[in-house]
Amino acid sequence: MENAADAADELSDRLAVIGSMDASCLPDDALIELAAAVERLGRRLDALRVSAAAEVWERSRSELGAEGLAARKGCRTASEFLQRITLASGATVDRRIRLGRLTRARASMTGESLPAAFPHVAAAMEAGELGIDSASVVVRGLESVRHKAGAIAVAAAEFELVASATGNGPDSTMPCTADELRIQALTWQNYLDQDGRMPDDDIVMKRRSFDLGREREGLVPVRGHLLPEIAGKLITVLDACMSPRTAPAFLSEEERIERELTHDPRTRGQQRHDILAGIIDMAARSGELPAIGGAPPTVLVTVRQADLENGRGVGYLDGLVSPLSMRTVKQFACTGGTQSVALDDDGRIIALGSPQRTFTPQQRRAIAVRDGGCIIPGCQVPASWCEIHHVTPAAHGGPTHTDNGVLLCWFHHRTIASSGWHVRMLSGVPQIKAPPWLDGAGRWRTARRSRTRLMDEVGLRHERRGQRHIDASAPPAKSQTPSTARAIRK
Repeated sequence: MENAADAADELSDRLAVIGSMDASCLPDDALIELAAAVERLGRRLDALRVSAAAEVWERSRSELGAEGLAARKGCRTASEFLQRITLASGATVDRRIRLGRLTRARASMTGESLPAAFPHVAAAMEAGELGIDSASVVVRGLESVRHKAGAIAVAAAEFELVASATGNGPDSTMPCTADELRIQALTWQNYLDQDGRMPDDDIVMKRRSFDLGREREGLVPVRGHLLPEIAGKLITVLDACMSPRTAPAFLSEEERIERELTHDPRTRGQQRHDILAGIIDMAARSGELPAIGGAPPTVLVTVRQADLENGRGVGYLDGLVSPLSMRTVKQFACTGGTQSVALDDDGRIIALGSPQRTFTPQQRRAIAVRDGGCIIPGCQVPASWCEIHHVTPAAHGGPTHTDNGVLLCWFHHRTIASSGWHVRMLSGVPQIKAPPWLDGAGRWRTARRSRTRLMDEVGLRHERRGQRHIDASAPPAKSQTPSTARAIRK
């Protein structure tokens, strides 16, 4: 073993030759073989890493004091010492130490040699069949029940899990991945300790949290831990809003093509963000949240009147340090209205105007009935989550009237000025024109989201279809002119 380090360095040099190869030049089969071979080698290296980490920990035990290996090298713990040697992260080193301690032979109080706590995992790692990810899943899943379920039951579970991970089980057709193995390990954990979830429930209840970090570069980080049942509800809501919708059978061919061409440029994470924005807006409008100062929860945005009129400058959101762009300010003003506050040179309030440009709840309900949801084609955000957009801004004389308001989701409202979508009102009915890249003809289309309006169209098309059938089967009257006959058939 004196030349183990030299052998490892020699292997590293040989790997450098392989690493210099350009994988992009390999055919598919050769690339697949290379990926599998490298992973097999990686599992061997994982076993050596774990073994070495466990031995360093053994020689650096706290009871050895200053005589421990880590202490003699000027480090407080074996983890710190290994981080210095390997340049790996603390989490990686700690995982190797923990796994190594549970997969190496132990010594009893009398000095008698004892088998490893998880011998099947140790043997599979040594044989290069089990990587550190899968090994950690098995150990972590069974360690918590090792002293409750009994050695025989845990050993049986360990054997089954290792067999599934390596593909050697009687029911295994192929090795399972670490993620698939995690589900199996959790199942075994619950089976072996069916009464063990109560203490865990108390722990997770204490750990549940939802926190907003400090705003940086225009974004506020979110962190925390959700209870499984809360996360499940949130996932259900998000999935329901993000699931693809098939086009109804009564849509025309032109409308089908339009839906197919409508592509959402947002990532899944961005879509979840925008759905959450709609949920928050809906909750704030519900009237069921606690009042603040006698009024519903209201976000206060301040901006200089001259900046708002000129479309330049920035605004400020109550509670945040960084400024808001003028586009964001205008979205707030369009949705929530404005109220002018005049200050003198010393900062004293000298005039307070009345709130303006706020749609009443009655107007909102009427617009929701007419539009049915966000009017942008392909968008499935429901009406209750949408904001109301002034088609003609108040600064240009646009009234706060149902004939001048349309439903837009948070995302499309935020980007309506830059996305290329155009909205106009024709006799109180909203019409949409797609961006040039989507529809080069620049056609205006009537917004179709309301279920009742769609039902009316279905009935009208059904009547027209029946009328065309009647006209085709009956000869035209002699008194009809050709133009009249064509009009009827049309």
